[in-house]
Amino acid sequence: MIFAARYSHERLNGPAHFHYVAPSFWAWKGGEARLKNLAAFVDHILCILPNEEAICRLNGLAATFVGHPVVEDCLELNLGKGPEPCELKMEGNSEDFKNKYSVPSGATVISLLPGSRLQEVARMLPIFAKTVELLKDSFPELITVIHVAPNRHVENYITGLIQKWPVPSILVPGGSSNLKYDAFSASRVALCTSGTVAVELQLARLPCVVAYRAHFLTEWFIRYKAKIPYISLPNILLDSPIIPEALLQACTPDTLTHLLM
Repeated sequence: MIFAARYSHERLNGPAHFHYVAPSFWAWKGGEARLKNLAAFVDHILCILPNEEAICRLNGLAATFVGHPVVEDCLELNLGKGPEPCELKMEGNSEDFKNKYSVPSGATVISLLPGSRLQEVARMLPIFAKTVELLKDSFPELITVIHVAPNRHVENYITGLIQKWPVPSILVPGGSSNLKYDAFSASRVALCTSGTVAVELQLARLPCVVAYRAHFLTEWFIRYKAKIPYISLPNILLDSPIIPEALLQACTPDTLTHLLM
């Protein structure tokens, strides 16, 4: 790390302390105060968003923008595809995915990404199921691809719930970027719980809807403390609703169905 040598001379009493990924200070009222507290025990913060470095420095915290880890996945997947510089675009193989899972040629495929933690999956996936139930009237050959996080509890929950799923479904295990982007390539649209996946879907050029529900106390806290109108990172970075969002009480099957049509 290029900062290590500098700090080894400046701080002779102990090692330098680096912090990877800044707290989401830009999302909350009074959030910048967290940076001042962090400066008391962190020497340097490595930021993954371009707007974070300058604000960290203004609050007395040495910082460097190092880029988002999703971009590394993009560069890795595009490596060796040609002599041109890598474009920030993830291209999967739709035909490989359809052949592997025997997807009929006339089927409409929707990717569902309910989250990575059991609590959020258990809250979001039933909402997604009711949404799919409404969508199947408009898309008779509807197939859902459910992306399953590499979490044993999540895997067990989804495996149990899928027994009563309203349409044919394919479970895609987490951990394989190639398989994930093949599934995105084969999909018409995606419905996802808020998170890093919104960035991945933008890189895959797959239209999506971001959904989010939480415990009612958490939702109350968000309404009281949030200072930005968006929850998905692409919307936050561009300060524009380029991705439709259905949040909190607005996250209903009827609303999601309307946004996905």
